[in-house]
Amino acid sequence: MEDGLTNEQTEKVLQFQDITGIEDMNVCRDVLIRHQWDLEVAFQEQMNIREGIPSTYAASRDVRAPAVIDDRFLQQVFSASMPGGRSVGGGLGPIPRSFTGLIGYVINMVFQYCYSTFASVLNALLSLGRNNDRIVTDPVGDVMSFIRAYNERYPTHPVFYQGTYAQALNDAKQELRFLLIYLHKDPTNNPDVDSLCNITLANQTVIDYINRNMLFWGCDISSPEGYRVSHSLNIHVYPTLVLITLRNNRMVVVGRFEGDCMPEELIRRMQTVISANEIWLSQARADRLERNFTQTLRQQQDEAYQLSLRADEEKERRRQMERDAERQAQQAIERERAEEERRKEDIARLKVELAERVPKEPPADTKDVISVVFKLPNGARLERRFLNTNSLTDVYNYLFCHPSSPDEFEITTNFPKRTLYTSSYMYHANGNVNERTLAEAGLKHREVLFVNDLEA
Repeated sequence: MEDGLTNEQTEKVLQFQDITGIEDMNVCRDVLIRHQWDLEVAFQEQMNIREGIPSTYAASRDVRAPAVIDDRFLQQVFSASMPGGRSVGGGLGPIPRSFTGLIGYVINMVFQYCYSTFASVLNALLSLGRNNDRIVTDPVGDVMSFIRAYNERYPTHPVFYQGTYAQALNDAKQELRFLLIYLHKDPTNNPDVDSLCNITLANQTVIDYINRNMLFWGCDISSPEGYRVSHSLNIHVYPTLVLITLRNNRMVVVGRFEGDCMPEELIRRMQTVISANEIWLSQARADRLERNFTQTLRQQQDEAYQLSLRADEEKERRRQMERDAERQAQQAIERERAEEERRKEDIARLKVELAERVPKEPPADTKDVISVVFKLPNGARLERRFLNTNSLTDVYNYLFCHPSSPDEFEITTNFPKRTLYTSSYMYHANGNVNERTLAEAGLKHREVLFVNDLEA
């Protein structure tokens, strides 16, 4: 039974079976399926049916009855005139034991059967000329009125279905259960009806058997709903029990119990019909179980596919993020390389421009000449003469344009250590220059200055 169900659904089936006492787990499963696995709603409706309270589902009038096949070749018919039957209003009585009495019994039985058949056919022909249409305005009310009247007259009986004939058919089809239809008329003037209800249907063994194996729906043909059902099932003998079940996905009348009979005989007849047709319900349950299993498997496969798809999408998203990060890093490197190339081009262009601004080196015997020795970061030594009126910018331009000098540097003295000039080509590009003269910077006749690389 658990095949095709999830763990949660199986747990609900076990809970529903435990609180309702229904032995057949397939029935429990079908009831829960009909109520979309809502355990509370399914249990409440089950209790409503047992307590005689119409449920919200039963109150719906929008349910259409499935077609019912009423073929005499597909059903077993039992009547009160058959062995085990009983007719309070003048039946055949017990089977005699003498040969003469037996012959008379058989002749009488054949006569009554032929008479009953002829009367049924005649009644059907006569009904063709009458208007059988009776408007059904409140089918649930008709059924509930019948149940209340039945309870008052016959308190002990199987549990009646609380709803219309159409709803009972649909539930029996959905739950894959037998549906037993009971119809009678005027029990006060029909001894067979009174006997069947007061004795047979009040028998506890019969009650337990019906409650356990089928849904039980009843109505009086004096009501529009009862009359419509009796007409659709071609019932002309009362009381009559009709057993309906699902065969090849169609609701089919498989048994007809006309008139009264003893409780043991009714159970035997119903067992005979159920045994002959249980295979159809078993096959339907197996087919439904296979469909549920296939549906569950497909759902699990779909979920697994969606998880796999999301995992693949996540992997692709991460790969795309990595590709984007690599592309951005590569673009950043290319931007830095391009900026560095532009920087070098700018420096080269700036050196050409500044070289024209470097003052010419004065002769050694020129007055106010300062001889400067520059110590470069690479260990090289440069010596150059400047006028004391030359600016520190002139000194910087000379060093900046020299191929051995770094691109960005500062000029300092050794002792006492002090920074004379700190700048870069960017300052020159922006026009930020230092116009102090060498004399104003404190430099005299001969000086040693250090060139420190600011990029090192």
